Amino acid sequence: MKKTSHMTRWNYCPQCATPLEMLPMQEDSGIVERLRCGACGFTHWNNPVPVLAAIVEYQGKVLLARNALWPPKMFALITGFMEAGETAQEGIAREVKEETNLDVQSLDLVGVYDFQRMNQVIIAFHAVCDGEVRLSPELVDWRLYDLPELKCWPAGTGYALADWLRTRGQEPVFLTPEENAERRRGLD
Repeated sequence: MKKTSHMTRWNYCPQCATPLEMLPMQEDSGIVERLRCGACGFTHWNNPVPVLAAIVEYQGKVLLARNALWPPKMFALITGFMEAGETAQEGIAREVKEETNLDVQSLDLVGVYDFQRMNQVIIAFHAVCDGEVRLSPELVDWRLYDLPELKCWPAGTGYALADWLRTRGQEPVFLTPEENAERRRGLD
């Protein structure tokens, strides 16, 4: 029997308010255990959430930003959730504008990456931007990096950055496990 992983914290059925349980049921792939309602049959599918990411190229460099909730050494790509009714391209242009005040001049898809720890699918773009950086309250700092200065991290958006660097003729360098642990200190 296959169990689904990365469950969100649903406790009650949104249709009838009965407590949800991990219940096995025959699905196309076989017997799968998921959060289900024994009363009305509701299934919480727990599908991955689409997240948009931008490798922001600004003034010929890559802009990385630090979220207000992150440790001081942790900088990463601009990311955000896709909204209903928008394309991925519209969504990332909106996120870049909301978070940095920059205007996207051109967008190219870098790739699609799984981020299973957060139950997300990341759709990553290269965004050439201009304007004046003004951070949203969600972000507290930003830095510009020349390509050889960039170090990739071993997670979804870090792999996107590595793939993009390869398209620029730059072999990516990843943080060592020790460097990544220091970068994330206080997050886990």
